[in-house]
Amino acid sequence: MQETRRLILDILRERGQATVDDIVHELRKRRGNITAVTVRHHLTRLQDEQLITAPEMRRRTTPGRPQHMYALTDKAQDHFPNNYQLLASSLLDQLSRHLPPDGVNVILEGVACTMAATADIPAVPMDKKLDFIVDYLSEHGYNASWEDHCDGFILHTANCPYHHITQAHSLSMCEMDMRFIAELLGVVPRRISHVSAGDAACSYMIPVMAE
Repeated sequence: MQETRRLILDILRERGQATVDDIVHELRKRRGNITAVTVRHHLTRLQDEQLITAPEMRRRTTPGRPQHMYALTDKAQDHFPNNYQLLASSLLDQLSRHLPPDGVNVILEGVACTMAATADIPAVPMDKKLDFIVDYLSEHGYNASWEDHCDGFILHTANCPYHHITQAHSLSMCEMDMRFIAELLGVVPRRISHVSAGDAACSYMIPVMAE
C-alpha cells in the first residue's frame, strides 16, 4: 500500500476517528509538509477501497465550517498485524488433544455450516449460484473461479486461506473446507484436485444433476 495511505490508516487506528485537519497535523509530524488537498485525495482512494467510512459531519465548538470525521471500516483491520492464525492453530491443538478425531470433525463441520450461512447464497440455477459463490470465496481469500464442463461445472480455489493452519492440521482443515464448499453449493461435489497433494488448486466437480 502507498506509504501516505498506510500512515493515514495508522492515524485513524490510533485516534479512532479524525478530521482532515487532524490527519494533516499528524502527517506533518511524521513526514514533513503535506496539504489538505493531498490528504483528501488519499481519503477518497481509501474510501474506494472500503477501508474508511463515509465522512460524518461534526459540528465545531469554535467559529468555522463543520468538519467531516473519518474512521476505519472493519475491512481495514485486515491491514494490521493480528494473532488470529496462532489463536486458531492453538484452539485446534487443544481440540485434538482433548477430543477424539470424530469429535473434532463434528465441531469443524459445525463451523463450516455457520460460515456458509453467513454467505447468504441465493437459490438460483447453479451457473448463477457459482457467480455468487466465486465472489464470496474470493473476498475471503480463496482466489476462486469456475468453468463449464461436459459433466456439469468445476469450481476452482487456487489459494488456501488456512495454509498456516493446515501445515499441522491438514486433514481436519481440508475436511472442514470440503463441508464448507458443499454447504455453499447446496450439494456435495467431488474433489478432483487438491493443493495438499501438490495440485495448483483445489477443484470440485459439480454434476449437472446438482441443478
